[in-house]
Amino acid sequence: MNRLYRTLLLLLIALPAMVYAQVGDHRNDLAVGFNGGYTMSNVGFSPNVPQSQLGGFTAGATIRYTCEKYFKSICAIVAEVNLTQMGWKESINDQDNNPVINAFSNEAEQYQRQLTYIQVPLMARLGWGREQKGFQAFFQLGPQVGFFLNDKVTSNFEYDKRNISDRVGVQQYAYQDTIEIQNKFDYGIAVGLGLEFSRPKLGHFLLEGRYYYGLGNVFKNTKSDPFGKSNNNCLMVKLTYLFDIVRTRKL
Repeated sequence: MNRLYRTLLLLLIALPAMVYAQVGDHRNDLAVGFNGGYTMSNVGFSPNVPQSQLGGFTAGATIRYTCEKYFKSICAIVAEVNLTQMGWKESINDQDNNPVINAFSNEAEQYQRQLTYIQVPLMARLGWGREQKGFQAFFQLGPQVGFFLNDKVTSNFEYDKRNISDRVGVQQYAYQDTIEIQNKFDYGIAVGLGLEFSRPKLGHFLLEGRYYYGLGNVFKNTKSDPFGKSNNNCLMVKLTYLFDIVRTRKL
């Protein structure tokens, strides 16, 4: 995965030079705006911790520089600065895959941990369709870095009164429930597909589905640590609005 990450990063850095080297229809368009959406995330623990998707939000600012239209492909670079919630929601089950019941509350035990990051994706984008009047489909891909801000634990049991006897697997030790987040810097790859609608006087309206795969780990992963892997995974549905600051193509 690290080799793939380096390759994608080199391709992203080389994109402007590659685009300008082509004999295409030059652009020098700049658009800025804001975005917001819903996230569904988990953490890839190894050994495995059974989970379901944890819901959250993402919101921030977007800037897009469009540099070329080569044949039918509209080439651009997109950068964002977002406040994003990720994390994990545990499925606390017994050996028969039934919810573990807490003896003190007589309720099924529940635990989730929401992690808040400042995320900065930098993506190469290809679009196909109308630039200013109508619809355009797009694909974008690139590296993303994140900076951990804080976390919030939500559970319905006290740690020292949890049901250890019925809980199965590695999570019976509940290391991930109590230890502080150890790696505050996150990095990985973001990929998105979407549809854009544009009007000259209104701007650009974008609907996108995006997936983020973390290449870093939330916790340390040395031989003496419980987890060999603990990377963030996140699906996002995002809405973005952009307005033109510079537009070189006359309508």
